Amino acid sequence: MAFSGSLWILILYMTIFVHSLLFAWGAYYRLTRMQLPRGISCRARLLVFDFLLGYKLVLAGILEKLGICHRYSLLRAMCIFIPIKKDPKLIIKDLDFDGVPGRVYWPKTSPAGKRRGIIYFHGGVGLFGSIRTTEKICRSIAHQTDSVVMCVEFRLAPEHPFPVPVLDCCTAAIHFMKNAKEYGVDPSRIAIAGESSGGTFAAAICQELVTREDLPRVRAQVLVYPFLQGMDFNLPSYQQNHSVPPFFRKRTLKLGLTYLTGKTMNVDGILKGAHFPPDLREKYQKWISADNIPEEFKARGYVPVAPAPFSEELYEQVKRGTETMFSPLLAEDDIIRQLPETFILTCEYDAFRDDGLLYKKRLEDNGVPVTWYHVQDGFHGIMVMAGWRSIEFPSTQNCLQNVIQFFKGL
Repeated sequence: MAFSGSLWILILYMTIFVHSLLFAWGAYYRLTRMQLPRGISCRARLLVFDFLLGYKLVLAGILEKLGICHRYSLLRAMCIFIPIKKDPKLIIKDLDFDGVPGRVYWPKTSPAGKRRGIIYFHGGVGLFGSIRTTEKICRSIAHQTDSVVMCVEFRLAPEHPFPVPVLDCCTAAIHFMKNAKEYGVDPSRIAIAGESSGGTFAAAICQELVTREDLPRVRAQVLVYPFLQGMDFNLPSYQQNHSVPPFFRKRTLKLGLTYLTGKTMNVDGILKGAHFPPDLREKYQKWISADNIPEEFKARGYVPVAPAPFSEELYEQVKRGTETMFSPLLAEDDIIRQLPETFILTCEYDAFRDDGLLYKKRLEDNGVPVTWYHVQDGFHGIMVMAGWRSIEFPSTQNCLQNVIQFFKGL
């Protein structure tokens, strides 16, 4: 049936009206519920960035309910429009790593010998993100450190929930390490790195590889504001930054559980700590506790919270979150003490800040050398904007340059 011109105009006006309502609701919701600490630089820019992200998430949820696509398809589609330009100083190839796609960046300058190799995992909670989202970071690292950089295009949840994404990363990393010389890489100088959930993957894979005698030893791990445990979401940083954009505590937990289970869950019981049985909580208390957080990080406020009564049903839904590939902080000491030299970056206004601080303490307690960089005005996701000058924050390049300086020292 053909639509008349007046009907098309009506549809257009209705579309504009619906979008206007969404924008108005989104602006009201953000302004009344978010917290923008004065310590964050360029607060207005962060507000706009978060609003656009929240708007897209709401729109994606509507599309999912209408049966058009699942809610993360829209965020993934955005990656397609990230422009990729040729780089006259790099050779860039998309390759296959034992069935897992990836991209390799080689500096064109003649190496003095075998180069350093860096395996990099992008963020996105295992739900979205791609090689394109970290293209500029990988290019900068390859340029400035004269290293061969490999980035992995792993499969994503909810179609491929945990542990598929991290296993894809592990498969690609093992293939790269076994064939390092073919890529012009010194097998003894390979570092594994990642940002956000990519940092989680890097930590988990380094733990998996410490017992592999058929592989070269990983030279270092670089963890940029990683998520490292799924037991306690009431540590000081989770309380202090529960409403700090762009990754609020509740929003982040919903995304993380979708990655873990492949479905959307109510997170209220988990926020209250009802998902861990008392015996496991007692076992891990020595590693995951506010008592292990330095006092200066409690200055912005912290109130100890007793966990809610244990829910067997909730535990059954999320019990795989106790696996170290999801929660690397739960690894035993005999694994931790074998880990390589480590760089950890944390941000003051990041709910995951204390995960990094707790891992730093565990590594140091077990004799692992740690370089730590704390971004006083930073928030979760600040480094991914590196190279995009119009949206970079004052500390974005500081984050990247500290990572690069660590790589140069390997």
